[in-house]
Amino acid sequence: MTVHFIGAGPGAADLVTLRAARLIAAAPVCLYAGALVPRELLDTAPADARLVDTADLDLDQITAELVAAHEAGLDVARLHSGDPSVWSAMAEQMRRLDAAGVPYDVVPGVPAFAAAAASLKRELTVPGVGQTVVLTRTSARSTAMPPGEQLSAYAATGATLVLHLAVQRIAELAPELAEHYGADGPVAVVARASRDDELVLRGTLGDIAAKVAAAGVVRTAVVVVGPVLTAGEFPDSHLYSTSRTR
Repeated sequence: MTVHFIGAGPGAADLVTLRAARLIAAAPVCLYAGALVPRELLDTAPADARLVDTADLDLDQITAELVAAHEAGLDVARLHSGDPSVWSAMAEQMRRLDAAGVPYDVVPGVPAFAAAAASLKRELTVPGVGQTVVLTRTSARSTAMPPGEQLSAYAATGATLVLHLAVQRIAELAPELAEHYGADGPVAVVARASRDDELVLRGTLGDIAAKVAAAGVVRTAVVVVGPVLTAGEFPDSHLYSTSRTR
C-alpha cells in the first residue's frame, strides 16, 4: 500500500490535478483536514471508503490511522490544503512513517498564493518591477519563526511578499511593512481564494487594516504586498521581445 500525500488546492473542488482526482476516487481510506479541505473533494471517493477528518486529531492519532491502513493493505489519500510542500505538516508525518516502514509519495497541488494571484489577475513577477516572490508567514500562536527570518529582513529587499497566517495581525504588520514599501505601498488581501465565498480587498499599507477589520476577515487569507500589484508601465519580457534573436 501507499500513503499518497495530496495537495487538495486552495478550496475549489475542481482545482486539483488529474492524478489527485484519480487517487481520491480509488482510495479506500481518505484523511483530510476538514477545516480547510472542501468536503466536495471526497464526493468521488469509493462509497465504502473510510473518511477521517483530521481537524481534531493530534499527530499520534493521525499516524495510527496511517499505520493501521498500511497493516490492512489499504492505500490512503492524505489530503492537505494548497500544496503540501509548504506549511502542510507533512514532514513530521513522513518522519513517523519512515520509522514505521510505511511507504508514501507526494502529489503537488495548487498553492494558496497562486490562487490568490489568479483572483487578483496579477502576475507576481513583472519585468523591471519585481522578480522575486517571498512566501513567508508570521508567528503569533503558531510555531515560532527560526532566527534570522524576520519579516523586516524580507521587506527590506523590496520583493513581492506573500504572507500566510498574517491577516489577523495586519494592524500591527502594516506599519512595519510601510517602513519599506511606503504607506501608499499597494497591498491585497484574498480570503478563501477560489471558493464561492471568496473575498478580495485591495488598498495600501496605510488603509488595508481598516478594510480588513470592516470586512471581518480573520483567517483563511493571504496578504500580498508589493508594487507588482499596481504596475502598469514596465518593459516587455525578453522571452517574447521582438528584438530577441530566435
